[in-house]
Amino acid sequence: MAKYETVSVKVPVELKARAARLGVKTAEVLRRALEEEVKRREIEEINAELERLKPVLDKISVEEVVAMIREDRERR
Repeated sequence: MAKYETVSVKVPVELKARAARLGVKTAEVLRRALEEEVKRREIEEINAELERLKPVLDKISVEEVVAMIREDRERR
């Protein structure tokens, strides 16, 4: 069973009332927003790591990569 943790957030009373009036499921919206923000930041981390590795990766030719993939597939 998945484990969950409660996260609370304070919003202006007026905003909460407007969301309720419109039938907005706040938990669903907040969960989705948090997931999107986490994904965005993970992508930023990956891009930063790629930039850091770029000088090393630039030294490897496409032909070498293709040969390594082919060799790996043949071992299976």
